[in-house]
Amino acid sequence: MKRIFVAPDPGHLRLRNATRAVIGVALAVTVAELAGLSLTASITGGLAALLALFTVIDATVRAQRVTTALLPAAGFPALALATTLHGLPLGRDAAFLAVVFCGVYARRWGPRGHALGIFAFMQYFVVQFLHATPAQLPELYVAVGLGLAAAGLVRYVLWPIERRTPPAAAPAPLPGSGLARPTTRQAFQVTVACAFALAVGQVLSEDRWYWAVGTAWWIFVNTASRGETLVRGFRRVLGTVVGIGVGLLVALPLHGSAAPTALLVALCVFAIFYTAPVSYSWMMLAVTLMAGLLYGLLGVLTPGLLVLRLAETGVGALFAGLAVTFVLPVTTHANNDAWIQRALDAVRRCTAEAAERLAGSATADPTPHAAELELLLGRVRLSLGPLVHPLSPLRARKARALQVLALLDDCAREVRGLAAVAADPDASHDARLAAACWRVEAAVEALMRRERALEGLDTAGAAKETEAPDRPAYGPSAEPVGAAPALAHLQGLERLLVQLDGPLRTAPRSPLVRS
Repeated sequence: MKRIFVAPDPGHLRLRNATRAVIGVALAVTVAELAGLSLTASITGGLAALLALFTVIDATVRAQRVTTALLPAAGFPALALATTLHGLPLGRDAAFLAVVFCGVYARRWGPRGHALGIFAFMQYFVVQFLHATPAQLPELYVAVGLGLAAAGLVRYVLWPIERRTPPAAAPAPLPGSGLARPTTRQAFQVTVACAFALAVGQVLSEDRWYWAVGTAWWIFVNTASRGETLVRGFRRVLGTVVGIGVGLLVALPLHGSAAPTALLVALCVFAIFYTAPVSYSWMMLAVTLMAGLLYGLLGVLTPGLLVLRLAETGVGALFAGLAVTFVLPVTTHANNDAWIQRALDAVRRCTAEAAERLAGSATADPTPHAAELELLLGRVRLSLGPLVHPLSPLRARKARALQVLALLDDCAREVRGLAAVAADPDASHDARLAAACWRVEAAVEALMRRERALEGLDTAGAAKETEAPDRPAYGPSAEPVGAAPALAHLQGLERLLVQLDGPLRTAPRSPLVRS
């Protein structure tokens, strides 16, 4: 709990997003109720607004508006398919798996494909959750349209947070083709996981099997390696367990009473948005409690139903773990190596641009590369997450992973300082800066060559390693007296890169980042 409230929230962005989400969802439900729609339709509209506010994360406001406008194109066919096949279990299940595959495969088109894929999946899911029938399809369309309109009104007109603080663009996914493409590989993994989860989930319950499928689906969101997926599955189960315990104490005694339930659902929506960036377990607690409250409104909430929810979650998590382990697996090491190399390359490019800027170039600008490095470090932290998890038994690897993270964070600090100095028109153009920049670039290239050589990918680079320049000694006499701030940042970077050589020199099967 302490982590949630002490986590950094620059500009209170999490707080504002969470508050805006509550307003958007509440407006969507209110409009649906005023339009005389059924409770099933009102819940559908509220969930549509929640998804629009949660999943649309394009880099610009204009792109976000376009994605929001396209959500019905993905959601309406899924609603029609799910309601039409409501009484045909085999057809319903096959169509659900097709939606799963297409929804994950769409992630190859970036944030927009990611949002549309999630929206299509969740529209199919909500029909199972609410047991909607074909006769209800027209009002479900109206509810989704009203929900998206309410979310768009709040997000782009009444409270346009992104205009003041545009979201940072996510790093481009790792390259690949065919089955090696991350989105293609994951589409097969998720489909296999959901197929088994669906089959076993239906053994547990013919009516509530969809929770197993939903669990398997969501565990794969924003994960790329075996370790990331397993840790996310653990956190989802943990959050669900705690959420069910809270549901027994909070949701069950309400017996579906409208006013207190609505207030608690609003609190859950706030918690989902506020905790999502910092704790998946706490977000899942809020999701689980909200589901229990909605079951209460529908008049079907019982202790047995909450226990079944836990069992279905366990089934989904189990098959997600098995799928990521045996279906086109990607080890944590391979994923870590790729993201660390991209971060190091951002350091090299920033240094090169700074050198040109300090040499008098009017077009060189290291600032974008410094910003890119920050985003890449976020991805490195995510990929190393399984190794630094508190429950990780791999102590040696955990220590090395923490060392790598600390050194890369220090590199980012030096890079930020270098970019700031380079932006100063009065910054020194001392000839020593060119040599220092060259040494930093050479150190980065040596690290990247060594990493590729350890993987057996660059034997020519390994042969050239001996040609790398000698690294300078760092003693009182080695640092020039009165060195410019830029020179100090460059020397700091070089020291850090020397220190990174140790943990990154480790071969793939030794205890650094192997899962």
